[in-house]
Amino acid sequence: MNTASVSLDLDNLWAYLKTHGDPEWESRPSFLPTAVPRLLEVFGAHGLTTTVFVVGADAERDDGARAVADITAAGHEVGNHSYGHEPWLHRYTRDRLEAELARTEAAIVAAGAPRPTGFRGPGYSVTRDLLELLAERGYRYDASTLPTWIGPLARAYHNRTAPTGGERDLFGGFSRVRAPNRAYRWRVGSGLVELPVTTMPLLRVPIHGSYLLQLHQLSPRVARAYFTAALRLCRARGVQPSLLLHPTDVLGAAEAPGMEFFPGMAVPGARKVEFLGWVLGALREHHFEVIGTGAHVDRLDAGLREHDTGLLARCGG
Repeated sequence: MNTASVSLDLDNLWAYLKTHGDPEWESRPSFLPTAVPRLLEVFGAHGLTTTVFVVGADAERDDGARAVADITAAGHEVGNHSYGHEPWLHRYTRDRLEAELARTEAAIVAAGAPRPTGFRGPGYSVTRDLLELLAERGYRYDASTLPTWIGPLARAYHNRTAPTGGERDLFGGFSRVRAPNRAYRWRVGSGLVELPVTTMPLLRVPIHGSYLLQLHQLSPRVARAYFTAALRLCRARGVQPSLLLHPTDVLGAAEAPGMEFFPGMAVPGARKVEFLGWVLGALREHHFEVIGTGAHVDRLDAGLREHDTGLLARCGG
């Protein structure tokens, strides 16, 4: 049986509104008390252990700390998803990056989880300084890359729908299509492992939760066919998929006020939960053993060879 992994970026409502330029973010609205129990119920029903990348600013607040404690108690790995969840992390100085990592680590540990050894940058943001800091701080892996050509199109959609105050420098360029779609090792420190968010082999289009739900909003049959085709291509091409989820993958529009702009938000929450269950089941039906990203890296690590250092020079913004 082949291996696949599932991870969850625990982005909160305020973080989406902040990136979109909605001033309501400053009141720090949260949907964690609704989303986290629902997600844990779905994972539990499928006997699935995942990795949850947590935002430090949320881990410091009461509902976020409870979420971290519940996630840890359920046996899931907790990773670092930055402190302020700003997708323009690629513009940070090295000192600011280190402060982001350290403050989030402290918040996660204070909430009851082990010190994280995996990181994912918000908005798939990764730089050489970030990779070097992760290696220096003892991280085993990064999971920030999305090898697709669709970034500029996603940025154009964001910029068209965001208010004037929305961030405009997001999602990378067409060059991302050349990035590996399999795990590899950066030449930093003792060899930090990169586990990309998998895109459809050959076509390099996204297959993670929000994209599937946007298709589901148009046609559930098309969404199922699209994901099935992606899994078949992964098996044919020897790609061990790493699937990304978000809290919005189980929330309806009324449970995430202000997020009408986000893909798939017209799909009711109950239908999203049903579809997520189908997605997780489809992974197993296609003979993938499903684990978290940290466990996936453990299995891949021994067989990885160091990758071309030229990737380091191209990893910025």
